[in-house]
Amino acid sequence: MAQQALPQRDPEGTRGRPDAPRESTDTARLGKPLGAGRSVHGVVLLLPGGRAEGTRRPSPLTLAAQRPLARRLAGASAADGLVVHAVHYRRRGWNGSAADPVRDAEWAADEVGRRYGDVPVCLAGTDMGGRAALLAAGHPAVTSVLALAPWLPEPGRAAPEPDPVRQLSGRRVLIVHGTNDECTDPDLSFRLAQRAKKVNRDVCRFEVHSDGHGLRQHRAEVQALVVDFVRGSLFGHHFARPVTDALAAPPPLGLRMPLASGFGTSLGY
Repeated sequence: MAQQALPQRDPEGTRGRPDAPRESTDTARLGKPLGAGRSVHGVVLLLPGGRAEGTRRPSPLTLAAQRPLARRLAGASAADGLVVHAVHYRRRGWNGSAADPVRDAEWAADEVGRRYGDVPVCLAGTDMGGRAALLAAGHPAVTSVLALAPWLPEPGRAAPEPDPVRQLSGRRVLIVHGTNDECTDPDLSFRLAQRAKKVNRDVCRFEVHSDGHGLRQHRAEVQALVVDFVRGSLFGHHFARPVTDALAAPPPLGLRMPLASGFGTSLGY
């Protein structure tokens, strides 16, 4: 399946206008913090999707799509001292070997250390952001990685080698993919998870049967799974039984774990 990061609309109607204002693309930034007040004990950095190519700033719609998950995480883990930030990329595209979102994710992890000190970080990315989260996982502050419907390169001339997985060693890793995703290939995330499992036992992957790229059909279950993973990986809470089983199971069982309908309804968050 050909892989393309999702196209984004141009809500300001500025595309192609020679007089359109140009924002500085020199610096990424963190969005408004959601969650803990004075005492911060862990941070989630949300990495949004984007395009394969593009040097302008991302659309505001891309960042707005992160808000429901940000609110759910902040509300469920407020007592633990969790802060959630969306990362505002410098550029909307991956841009080939520049891998701009990876650089922005690494900058954001550095910025967490500057603001909050030595606290654990979870990189949580969607689509293009999922790939960025997986590749930026080697940052010393990162202890866990979440990739939702990650955009991964189709093997071929453009990507003669698969993405590396060594940087995932020592991190807890969760990949979630809809089986009916027509934008990013679920088989590619399964194959990456297989390679990652060989260097890190703490890798699991859930399949959301019948769901598409946006994981909207089972949004409540996906958000509950994300909350459970973040609470467990950042703050040491016990994982829900399906997550524990998926982490412990040998391939392919723990990498094709079905996300059950109603997951999270009895967990209290």
